[in-house]
Formats: sequence, structure tokens, C-alpha cells
Amino acid sequence: MSTSAKEVRFDDCTMWVELSDGRTLGVPLGWFPRLLHATPAQRQQCEISFSGNGLHWEEIDEDISVEGLLAARGDMTHLPRRAA
Repeated sequence: MSTSAKEVRFDDCTMWVELSDGRTLGVPLGWFPRLLHATPAQRQQCEISFSGNGLHWEEIDEDISVEGLLAARGDMTHLPRRAA
């Protein structure tokens, strides 16, 4: 059985994801700029996928995988460019 998200909640600086295996991940909002800059109401609009492997926020266009959280990967869309 793979680990999946059961619940998502927030405080001022952290996203807390309760997992099906009993662990709770605390992830800094700074890892995900869209969540960091979202209103508390927008953050609460998280949809957990049917499988529990994905988190989605329609209004702020954010998608996060549980696999990525477990691998400690933040937002990969705004990585600095490497010098050529």
C-alpha cells in the first residue's frame, strides 16, 4: 500500500499533511510560492485526489504530489537557470 494524504491543514508558515501511514509532514510554505502568497481561504480549498497521491488548488493553479513532499521537493517550476 502506498502512502497517501488524508488531510491538509495550515498555520501561518507551514502546510501540514497527514498521511495514511500515521505520519504528519510539515512543509514550509516558502517551498510553494503560490501557497505562500495565497489567502488562508484559498489555501483551505485543497482537493485531495481520489488516490490520495495528489493535492490540487484550482483557484491558485497549484498541484503537489505526496511523492514530491516525501522526497523534500518544493516548487520545481521556478528553478534558477544554470549559467551556460
